[in-house]
Amino acid sequence: MPDEIADRSELRGDCASCFGLCCVALPFAASADFALDKPAGKPCPNLGSDHRCGIHSRLREKGFTGCTVYDCFGAGQKVSQVVFGGQDWRTGPREHARRMFEVFPVVRQLHELLRYLTEALSLSAARPVHADLRRALEETERLTRGTPEELAGLDVAAHRQEVNVLLLRTSDLVRAGFGGKSGRKKDRRGADLMGARLKGADLRGASLRGACLIAADLTGADLRGADLIGADLRDADLADADLTGAFFLTQPQLEAARGSAGTRLPESVTHPGHWAAGR
Repeated sequence: MPDEIADRSELRGDCASCFGLCCVALPFAASADFALDKPAGKPCPNLGSDHRCGIHSRLREKGFTGCTVYDCFGAGQKVSQVVFGGQDWRTGPREHARRMFEVFPVVRQLHELLRYLTEALSLSAARPVHADLRRALEETERLTRGTPEELAGLDVAAHRQEVNVLLLRTSDLVRAGFGGKSGRKKDRRGADLMGARLKGADLRGASLRGACLIAADLTGADLRGADLIGADLRDADLADADLTGAFFLTQPQLEAARGSAGTRLPESVTHPGHWAAGR
């Protein structure tokens, strides 16, 4: 496994090494998450000439909550410094900028897969598939270092599907250790649980892959060993919930949720600052 991936340091956004790609390449629409419309390829009006956000410390109060829950998983610096060799989109030809903005979302997806694969390799219960996971990680990392032309032409959906087979197998192996046979029965993949009343619910070893948990009441819920990959936790209440051993949970998911000092989390994530502030 590449050393730079093993410690996850390359899977965290480093805005100082990026040319503000998420603030330019990606589109957003005026909503509860964004204060205005912005098409893909157009710089956000809050982006400065130094590629820094002018309202970074006030994003929530200014209506840009969506920015606070976004993470490129390190794709920004990979595209800026590796794929394009440190060439700024502002100073290069228009075609250079267009291709950079086209490649960024592809590498972001690949880096998200690297995040999940790296975590899977840290789970002892997934040892039976560690060899396959390691090969998938090395191949995914290789793809992220392709040329702009190779990345633009990559069938990233097909690669995601191949990796997902391994992540599903990982999920089965890990969850079996938390809920025994019952863990397999708690399959709520893609379930619509918007606003669900799940206070104190026993969700040990549950699969909540891609579940919609927007505004769900999960206060005091037992989510130990739950698979939370892709679960939508926007405005979900995790106060005093136990997520010890929950896996494939990312920081952006938590940033979008609500919680408390009593919320127990796996070591791979941290308590969001706005939880303490009660916002």
